[in-house]
Amino acid sequence: MMRPANIVTSVADILAGIAISGVLSSGASIPWLSIVLLVTSTACLYGGGIVFNDVFDADLDKVERPERVIPSGIISLQHATILGSILLFCGIALAALNSLTSGLLALLVAVFALLYNKIGKHHSFFGPLNMGLCRGFNLLLGLSIVPEMLTNHYLAIIPVIYIFSITMTSRGEVHGGSTKNLYLAAFLYATVICAIAYFAFVNERLLLSLLFLVPFVVMIFRPLLKAIKEPVGKNIGGAVKAGVISLILMDAAWAVTFDALGLAFIIAALLPLSLWLSKLFAVT
Repeated sequence: MMRPANIVTSVADILAGIAISGVLSSGASIPWLSIVLLVTSTACLYGGGIVFNDVFDADLDKVERPERVIPSGIISLQHATILGSILLFCGIALAALNSLTSGLLALLVAVFALLYNKIGKHHSFFGPLNMGLCRGFNLLLGLSIVPEMLTNHYLAIIPVIYIFSITMTSRGEVHGGSTKNLYLAAFLYATVICAIAYFAFVNERLLLSLLFLVPFVVMIFRPLLKAIKEPVGKNIGGAVKAGVISLILMDAAWAVTFDALGLAFIIAALLPLSLWLSKLFAVT
């Protein structure tokens, strides 16, 4: 129900934010407690958001996806609501233990997750934007490990654009979709790749970033091109799944761009874990 493979990608977002903050290359001691608090916080926030996704979709899932845990009776709607609430509360509280700034960002993630689940997902433009903002705030949550570095908040627009394109694409994973949305997604993917490459070039880390950007490009475009060729639900679902999991490679590219090569490899090492979990649990 909580989609563990997706939670791993949210952890990667936090680690990327930490890399961007420069705290690991500042020469100061590593703030392990803050890292643990923020990583655990995002896991709770993402898990809670996903639970509420199923809570709000319970009636629709009875028709379209009766195998899911609520319509199939594995867990009651009431218990799922309680679980989601506890997870979101824990996510906010853990972030607040790090700092008030982190707590406020975690609150924003929770609010926008609930807004998406209740209202946003039903809107063709604001829904994808809403989901993108959740990921953008999640990157900033990692960056908040050094609150002063939140002046780099503009970098959050990159995951916003990327998740916007994935969410827009996902609207066709049940009944199939239009190639127009898929071509737009391809354009937005290319925009994200160029933006990361630009920052890597400016920071003189372009060659190292290609270690992660090249497999990132392959991983997202191979299924997307297949979906463009044949825009049926199965192919679109595959493109969405690849897009979500490949966030890990994008986050690794962010890390190496900001002089955290070691952390970039640690982030990339989360990819096999996420892929393995995706075979056991649903991603979309």
